[in-house]
Amino acid sequence: MKRFSDLNEAEILALAISNEEEDARIYLQFASRLKADYPATAAMFERMAQEEHGHRHALHKLYSARFGGELPYITRQDVKGFLRRDPIWLLETLRIDAVRRQAELMEYEAQQFYIKAAARARDAETRQLLADLAEAEGEHETLAQELGGRLEASGARQAEEDTAHRIFVLQIVQPGLAGLIDGSISTLAPIFAAAFATQDSWAAFLVGLAASIGAGISMGLTEGLSDDGAITGRGSPWPRGIACGVMTMLGGLGHTLPYLIPDFWTATAVAGVVVAVELAAIAYVRTHYMETPFGSALVQVVLGGILVLAAGILIGSS
Repeated sequence: MKRFSDLNEAEILALAISNEEEDARIYLQFASRLKADYPATAAMFERMAQEEHGHRHALHKLYSARFGGELPYITRQDVKGFLRRDPIWLLETLRIDAVRRQAELMEYEAQQFYIKAAARARDAETRQLLADLAEAEGEHETLAQELGGRLEASGARQAEEDTAHRIFVLQIVQPGLAGLIDGSISTLAPIFAAAFATQDSWAAFLVGLAASIGAGISMGLTEGLSDDGAITGRGSPWPRGIACGVMTMLGGLGHTLPYLIPDFWTATAVAGVVVAVELAAIAYVRTHYMETPFGSALVQVVLGGILVLAAGILIGSS
């Protein structure tokens, strides 16, 4: 592996050509993956990919004129200290904000590379081209402003933000909310049944812990295996399954942890307060993300929670 300072001008040009080709392919990958949901941003990436192809052509023409047709094979992975990139384009689900940040970072890195390369170039024509490319990449670095300004002016930005919100709700909020409801409500019966049957805080804690973890695993697998997202557009089953499973477990642990308090009645009182907070939180999430009136959501959740809680207490007290 070479250091950047050890590269000669031929290797610097070859590296620049390789970088431009790789960046163009990444932008085209972004465009292809985003076109269905974010057509305006996809079109922007397609234009940027074409510009990167133009940069590569200019670099290759200069290289051929100075060094002939034999191009050294060198990539950024072969240069010590060269900036590495997280390959988010390989992820099954792409977040629009992450893609935009990645593009800005890529252009900033490219600009810094060309500035350093131009400073080391001895040939005037080579130095001029590298300086011009640094300036061009600097213009690309304003991607956030360009996307924000041009897309907002056309109304496409708001449409894309609405799409991003819809995808977030489908992939994270809905499965997470389903898990929170299941964990907060369905575990009430076994936890409070064990608590009133034994009137032992530790026994109630163990039952609640087992019920919460078991429900989390079950709900996570159910959500992940029920829909691969290919038709519904809900995205990869992994984040949905994890969101559902984790929120299910947290919903149950919320009113389980108070039973670490040794005194049974104190622990039960605290658990009751936690249950009320959980139900109010569920009602808020349903109102904020699912557009359910808060009063209606609160009544539905509280009614279900009271019925399950009453069943657990009655069974445990019998």
